[in-house]
Amino acid sequence: MVEGWRNGFREATNSKPLFVTIYATVIIGVLVSSFYVFSAIYSPTNGSTSWLSSPPLSTAGRIHKLPQENATSQSPVEPLPPPAPEEEAKGKSLGKIWVSPPKDKKMPPLEAFKLTKELFGERVKDNVIIVTFGNYAFMDFILTWVKHLTDLDLSNILVGAMDTKLLEALYWKGVPVFDMGSHMSTVDVGWGSPTFHKMGREKVILIDSVLPFGYELLMCDTDMVWLKNPLPYLARYPDADVLTSSDQVVPTVVDDSLDIWQQVSGAYNIGIFHWRPTESAKKLAKEWKDILLADDKVWDQNGFNEIVRRQLGPSVDGDSGLFYAYDGNLKVGILPASIFCSGHTYFVQAMYQQLRLEPYALHTTFQYGGTEGKRHRLREGMVFFDQPEYYDAPGGFISFKPSIPKSLLLDGNHTVESHFTLVNHQMKQIRSALAIASLLNRTLVMPPIWCRLDRLWFGHPGTLVGSMTRQPFICPLDHVFEVNIMLKEMPEEEFGPGIGIREYSFLDNPSLPKQVKESWLDVQLCQEGKEGCVASNITSSSGALKFPKRSNEATFKAIFSSFNDVKVIKFSSVEDAFAGFSDKVREERFRRRVKRYVGIWCCEENKTPGHIYYDMYWDEKPGWKPVPPQTPEEDHPPLL
Repeated sequence: MVEGWRNGFREATNSKPLFVTIYATVIIGVLVSSFYVFSAIYSPTNGSTSWLSSPPLSTAGRIHKLPQENATSQSPVEPLPPPAPEEEAKGKSLGKIWVSPPKDKKMPPLEAFKLTKELFGERVKDNVIIVTFGNYAFMDFILTWVKHLTDLDLSNILVGAMDTKLLEALYWKGVPVFDMGSHMSTVDVGWGSPTFHKMGREKVILIDSVLPFGYELLMCDTDMVWLKNPLPYLARYPDADVLTSSDQVVPTVVDDSLDIWQQVSGAYNIGIFHWRPTESAKKLAKEWKDILLADDKVWDQNGFNEIVRRQLGPSVDGDSGLFYAYDGNLKVGILPASIFCSGHTYFVQAMYQQLRLEPYALHTTFQYGGTEGKRHRLREGMVFFDQPEYYDAPGGFISFKPSIPKSLLLDGNHTVESHFTLVNHQMKQIRSALAIASLLNRTLVMPPIWCRLDRLWFGHPGTLVGSMTRQPFICPLDHVFEVNIMLKEMPEEEFGPGIGIREYSFLDNPSLPKQVKESWLDVQLCQEGKEGCVASNITSSSGALKFPKRSNEATFKAIFSSFNDVKVIKFSSVEDAFAGFSDKVREERFRRRVKRYVGIWCCEENKTPGHIYYDMYWDEKPGWKPVPPQTPEEDHPPLL
């Protein structure tokens, strides 16, 4: 029809101006009428709610927050659904996403959410379904996962709920959900626990159940996010039975082709993998399931690797990157670790940046802070969707500019000694900033931390040989600090008041609201006795405040109480800023708290143990050196 209009308009143009006017009028009239017709068809009815204002996620690091009511910022949350583009709200032919059911509608019976071919068929597009699963403890991860996909204009998604609390919550938020029948606890189960292994078995049972439906299955863990639509990439390999991610940390390719399977030494990681419903894939899924159900001590990923690697090779052809595995008939491809990123290739190596590639996915592996560490990593990357309260904490924020001499950062060899000298220098400043944050009842925006050495679970020469890790590099917070401990509630009578923290990228996050962005106070430390350096709440013409070094608790409270309404107080430095708490009980409680904040570096080669404890108060111990524990009695954090 459009082509007919185009031809008619061309003919009219070659005839008389009157016809041009007539054709233009007709076309405009049809378009306007169509607009009203479609608006009427797709307008929300029956009291349902839609969100039509969220711009799409165009690149990694550009995010939009998930609104939420009555939730704390540091715990698993139940955010309200985020805004969604109009086309997304329509859900195309797959039904609506991010559109809540009518408020007067009753929750359908559990049977309506049962895993069936028909239920999956309602969400399939181009014969592909994208699935994740979890329990209520991972609600915010799941909503982040869904939001990234809908921002990429993907709606062929389903979430498996392992408990009814999650199922109900997702249903009322307009997220497509099904019941996995797991009857699992709603709390965080912890990596490696028996319940964690049960979750892994549920994944395998799910894959084995879905493949006979005849749909392609892109299976994902909840602790990963999609940064780019992966379906066109997966479609490049139509002959693959399974495409899997891996823990490979050494690049085998420098473009976006599949990793060279002969060079991949890392485990195949089942947090991101794509299955086609071929007989070979179904055979693999069934045997994998049978092995796990027969022995509850087998980890799901180890089981997958063991049976897939029974036979490796030959290559399927000369150029696709696919190879035969398992029984000699299964065709497998390994997704490139540079763009289907692990926590190491993304956060430590930044491999995709160095190779000038666009990442498709980010999986929060290779981290050391449990679930809180995973969440913090995603926040550091500005790809986690938080509620508005997270960006406007009560009491406001403080931040500071770290002071790092060039010699500590760049001079000399990268050794254990030079690494600890660099980190300890930064740690002392962070300790001071934590004290000021505690004193002023503000949330500390952590600085970026520079490291010379990588952190792993085993001995290594400083970085992984063959990796693209640059030295020095900005290391994730969990390389040095125990993020899970920092965010954990502790008894105030023993550890003093809690100290909120935010990730180093927080103030650069596009989700930071206007009222925070525009409410700043710059504080410039000065040497008392020098001209203009007096304790005063009077700012300069540029809006900056001069503040004497080594000020005591009373001075801090007196001066900064005048700026309680300011959202962000930014110190030019915190070196020698605070003379210490006047209340010795509070001082002791603070010390007891922050000593627990630091973790370990791991590990020196050929030493058992090879790990070395960080010490928040290293500077108070003359002759302190970074060495592993020499006896079993010494193998504990420096809490005394």
